[in-house]
Amino acid sequence: MRVAVTGGAGFIGAHSCRALLEAGHGVVAIDDLSHGKKEALPAGAALLVMDVRSPQLAAEFARLRPDAVIHLAAQMDVRHSVADPMHDASVNVLGTVNAIAAARQAGARRFVFASSGGAVYGEQETFPAPEQHPRRPASPYGVSKLCGEEYVDLARREGLSAIALRYANVYGPGQDPMGEAGVVAIFLHKMLGGGDPVINGDGKQTRDFVYVGDVARANVLAVGSDAGGALNVGTGIETSVNELARSLARAAGYSKRIAHGPAAAGEQKRSSVDPRAARDQLRWEPRVALDEGLRLTAEWFRRT
Repeated sequence: MRVAVTGGAGFIGAHSCRALLEAGHGVVAIDDLSHGKKEALPAGAALLVMDVRSPQLAAEFARLRPDAVIHLAAQMDVRHSVADPMHDASVNVLGTVNAIAAARQAGARRFVFASSGGAVYGEQETFPAPEQHPRRPASPYGVSKLCGEEYVDLARREGLSAIALRYANVYGPGQDPMGEAGVVAIFLHKMLGGGDPVINGDGKQTRDFVYVGDVARANVLAVGSDAGGALNVGTGIETSVNELARSLARAAGYSKRIAHGPAAAGEQKRSSVDPRAARDQLRWEPRVALDEGLRLTAEWFRRT
């Protein structure tokens, strides 16, 4: 199967391209390289440098004739979405609409959309949140992802085999601490580079941290599935930022006391997603425990 991966040179994208190649698929990454990096792509993955909002995307997809599209290209930073909601909506809504239209015109059989469980659900009533949980985004980023889900579901009702995957907080080797929102990467970069990380607020806010290799495997399984709707991709386990910081300090050999700063605008208090539906429909479940994932990530940061 030939698979086009928008945002394919980014953090999750590069891991997904590698997992697709290992599964025997042909891969083309579409990335404007504003955050993605050519060198992150595995050997065997072709690269098309293009903004996902480009009107030329349909012509390129028509030339490439992908059997499936994994749409990962996005503005990913909650804080940036609060500061510039117009840009967030431009990339995450208009880019998604453009990618869906291009995929349909090119005759793609399958469309996989990267959504966000924590951002879409907002402040939760149930922990971990099932897919049926009320969707009350607390940031423009969450709203844009929810809007993208609705466009994907519309395309599904109109005949395109499509699914949205609601990722929890993805971390792992390759995440850019300077260009993407990811507390694990930001903290490790500072702890290993002589800087001092700062915890936003009291650090009691919780997140569901899922290893990037597990997420890439979910993307590959979704490409080969006919499942529709939306599925959570996470661990179902809450970890506070304070707990995470202590674990990262152990992995990095960082012994200083970690300071606290002001709470971040639009940040949720608690978040975790229930992955049982993905287990039932995709035969997917997380394999890498948090301590092991943090160790692997710290090792990668030491080497780079």
